[in-house]
Amino acid sequence: MSATLPLLTVDPSTPRADAPAPPRPGILDVPPEQLRAWLAERGQPPMRINQIRRQILANRAESFDAMSDLPKALRTDLSSSFAVFSTRVERHLVATDDTHKLVLRLHDDRMIECVLIQDDGRATACISTQVGCGMGCVFCASGLNGVVRNLTIGEMLEQLVRLRNLTDANTTNPDRSPRLTHIVVMGIGEPLANLEDLLAALAVAGDKNGLGIGARHITISTVGLPAKIRRLAEVGKQYHLAVSLHAPNDALRTRIVPTNDKTGVDAILEAADEFFTKTGRQVTYEYVVLGGLNDQLEHARQLAGLLVGRKSHVNLIPWNDVEGLPYRRPHDDDLQLFIDTIRRAGVSVKVRKRKGSEIDAACGQLRRKVEAETNQKVTENTEGGEPEKRT
Repeated sequence: MSATLPLLTVDPSTPRADAPAPPRPGILDVPPEQLRAWLAERGQPPMRINQIRRQILANRAESFDAMSDLPKALRTDLSSSFAVFSTRVERHLVATDDTHKLVLRLHDDRMIECVLIQDDGRATACISTQVGCGMGCVFCASGLNGVVRNLTIGEMLEQLVRLRNLTDANTTNPDRSPRLTHIVVMGIGEPLANLEDLLAALAVAGDKNGLGIGARHITISTVGLPAKIRRLAEVGKQYHLAVSLHAPNDALRTRIVPTNDKTGVDAILEAADEFFTKTGRQVTYEYVVLGGLNDQLEHARQLAGLLVGRKSHVNLIPWNDVEGLPYRRPHDDDLQLFIDTIRRAGVSVKVRKRKGSEIDAACGQLRRKVEAETNQKVTENTEGGEPEKRT
């Protein structure tokens, strides 16, 4: 069955007026009580719920037919009512360093990204939590069109499962892990703005019958929402917190991160201090280095002054070029002086290794490119010829 694209120029990141009705729901988003009732109607015991989830989460099943421990009739019924994945892979790119990037189309025709990074015997999934982002960071491709909606628990889990399924259980390469080992919640969206559903998804990921990834191997990034940082601390899990600081003072940070005018650097640092006090987990401060904007010696000195004496680490991220944005990478000499200044103050610092640059692995870059290509096709259809069909 196919749907005809409308004969007008549209933004493919928003639902089309003639978008098909929602397809079969993804099984990972079906509440247990609803699935239990569905099974009971077919004379099936509640234990089937655990079997189904184990097949997807632990056994890498990508279809109901592959779930050989279920009765054949039940597999047929499941296929008719639900989907193993509610998402569809719109684009899959692989870099020379074995970084994988997926653009996933959601059931409502919106798109998100997720990335698998493999090196040093680790396999790290970087996942998104929202469609778009409302934080407005001026350098970031993820939020150029604002935030649309939160992702569901199942949509977050599907990213993890799809990336995990790209790891090779039979690998003999010492640089590549046979399974997913780490999660970083640093994709599209502000994770703490979707905190409760994120926590539910991570609970499944951490379960021994799920993906078996311990809390100490999970990093949650935030632009700095003090109340939500405190809520995360109260959960009592050993998650690692990464705060996207990007500037050492309020005036500069508000230019780079507009939502800072509602929080302020001091409030963010105080909340992060509480997180450390309650969890004992060192806080990482992410700092995207923008040439000529936040990379000067005075900025390094101010940043060191903020963090000296705190149990913290600075992750410097030289800016990845994004088409259409007026920023540049810092000069190597400026970056090295920045690093040296922070280190001399006794603050831990490193430069994040760049991975997957040739496949637009930075947040939001590839999604925007795919959206632009789709938009161009729709425009061409408007100008003449038969409407494009999409199956």
